[in-house]
Formats: sequence, structure tokens, C-alpha cells
Amino acid sequence: MGVSPGEKALRTVAVYAGLLLLLHVAGKRQLAQLNSFDLVVLLLLSNVVQNAVIGNDNSLAGGLLGAVILIAVNTLVVRGAFMSPRFGKVLQGGSTLLYADGRLDERALRRDAITREELVAGLRRQGLELADVERVVLEPEGALNATPKPRPGIEDVLRKLDELEARLG
Repeated sequence: MGVSPGEKALRTVAVYAGLLLLLHVAGKRQLAQLNSFDLVVLLLLSNVVQNAVIGNDNSLAGGLLGAVILIAVNTLVVRGAFMSPRFGKVLQGGSTLLYADGRLDERALRRDAITREELVAGLRRQGLELADVERVVLEPEGALNATPKPRPGIEDVLRKLDELEARLG
């Protein structure tokens, strides 16, 4: 191998941490709404950091060692975030309320670089319209979490029918 295992481990951890930081700064939208520009960046990003991870080593053993280190570091980070909610929140950030009580939070949408159209499209992918939901939250991993408005049950319909009959009769 062209690079010592210790140096390869250090390089891998440094690149992993750097990419986590960059993705965190880029925001949740990058994870939730992958458009063609974002996809190109992610594809190129892996190629750009490849040499930073493995150095001038193109051997199978070197590549496998880098992959093992990357998976091990990721497992430790994920477990750490699971075991310590505070660490997880620092790492991923918190949820963002985008819509509640019939009102869009324009400031939150702007902060996460999400347009109204993108929000509506995300809801439609879930089979919902904006008018159908009480609230919409952008989760730390980028997923839209919509709380649908309660739908009237048969008891509600029958009660309304009784009220109408009472008015007419």
C-alpha cells in the first residue's frame, strides 16, 4: 500500500468528518429534495475526495481498508447519535416547522431553501395537499413529516344530519 494504514485511517476519518460538516452546513434541503444539480454534486464529490481518502494507493487492499474504516466510523457515529440524543441533535440538527394552522412559515422555508412549490410537491408525493394537513415538519434527515387534518367519522356525519333534520323539522 502506498499509504500506511494509520495514515489511511486518519485521512478517512478527516474526510468523513469534513463531509458531515459540509452536508450539515448545506442544510436539510440537500437531503430531502435532491434535484439534478444536487445529484451531480454528490456524484462528483465522491470522486473529488477519493484521493484524499486513499492517497496514491490504488490497490484492492488499500481500497478495502478505506471502506472498512469508513463503515466503522459511520457505525460509531450513528450509534453515538442513537445513544446520546444531545450528540445526535448537534450532528443532525432539529426538526423545522414549515406549516401550521393554515400558515406557511416563510422564514423557515427561506432558511432551508424550500419553495412553496417544492413543499406542495413533497406533500403530493405522500398523497396529500396543503389544505389536507394541520402541520408539516422538515425532519433532520430531510424527510417531510405531515400531520393530516382529522377526517370526520360516521358519528360526526350522523350528528350533522340530526342537526339539519332538527332545523328543518
